[in-house]
Amino acid sequence: MEQQEGIRINKYLSEAGVCSRREADRALEAGQIRIGGRVAVLGDRVHPGDVVLYKGNPVCKEEEHILIAFHKPRGVVCTTSKKEGVNIVDYINYPKRIYPVGRLDKDSTGLILLTNDGDIVNKMMRSGNRHEKEYVVTVDRDISEEFVMQMSRGVPILETVTRPCKVWQTGRREFRIILTQGLNRQIRRMCEALGYRVKILKRLRIMNICLGDLKEGTYRDVTEKEWQDLKRSIRNSSNETVRETDRTDGKNKGIDKNGRKAKLLRGTKKDH
Repeated sequence: MEQQEGIRINKYLSEAGVCSRREADRALEAGQIRIGGRVAVLGDRVHPGDVVLYKGNPVCKEEEHILIAFHKPRGVVCTTSKKEGVNIVDYINYPKRIYPVGRLDKDSTGLILLTNDGDIVNKMMRSGNRHEKEYVVTVDRDISEEFVMQMSRGVPILETVTRPCKVWQTGRREFRIILTQGLNRQIRRMCEALGYRVKILKRLRIMNICLGDLKEGTYRDVTEKEWQDLKRSIRNSSNETVRETDRTDGKNKGIDKNGRKAKLLRGTKKDH
């Protein structure tokens, strides 16, 4: 059926490892994509035999599914943009086109995944799918029981309240936290709202994939078992934007990852 009807151009480019769907939509609006010799527009589909050009370069879907785990050092920026001095793709210098699954901010370290499979990216990173990410955090002063309790219950930031999460103290100034959402600089903002400042932030796990003893600045292929377990975990996940809700003012609001109001896309799932 998909071969007969074709694949939406943004999905085609995402699955080919060229760019995210959002980046593809921007390129479409800028007239930078061609299908069969004509300029493509939003909603166009790619059929077998079609020649696709992205910014003048031919696109070939990569049959090999790549997923690697990388221990990001501090100072490396999770972007493919050449405007950044130390972007993650150039730092790794992988022989095939890949891009990061989500982000770690420049000052944070730890596990980040990179892939050429756009569908995997969407299903793993959509906040509404509630997939776990685990971090270890060191702050600038002693941690109190009240701090742990408030962090776990939810903290008002970015015009919303963070989703309840698991938090436990592991040292005088150190704690672990498991999030199922990804607001902009969420952990740092949560700590700041409670009067603490993050000194060290390191991601240890994304879903079933752990950082383990992977050395900083190096990467490894995800194992076959990790890959199969991951596919089972995301089998029923949505790859579309899912609505967040909060009740800070008695009303539900759609909130995007930066805390702004977001529209609910027709036909997508809601959080429950």
